[in-house]
Amino acid sequence: MTSNFNAKIVVDAKEKSKAIFSSINTDNEFYPENPTKTRMSLNDKITISIESDQIPHLRANLNSTLRLIQASYDSIESVKI
Repeated sequence: MTSNFNAKIVVDAKEKSKAIFSSINTDNEFYPENPTKTRMSLNDKITISIESDQIPHLRANLNSTLRLIQASYDSIESVKI
């Protein structure tokens, strides 16, 4: 029997949400061999759902996704005029 592990992240970056979503979703779309099932959507907020049958894969994807979000946010902030 395998267990299913999942995580859901909701990010509200206000006016930066669309740019951050575009940045992180591109990585998700072009990584077909990803051992986790990762879905992303954008309404007013970014919603990311990650599912895996192995907790280390879930944790690794979660950490990578959070780091990408932070890097995207920091990049946008660094060019603020």
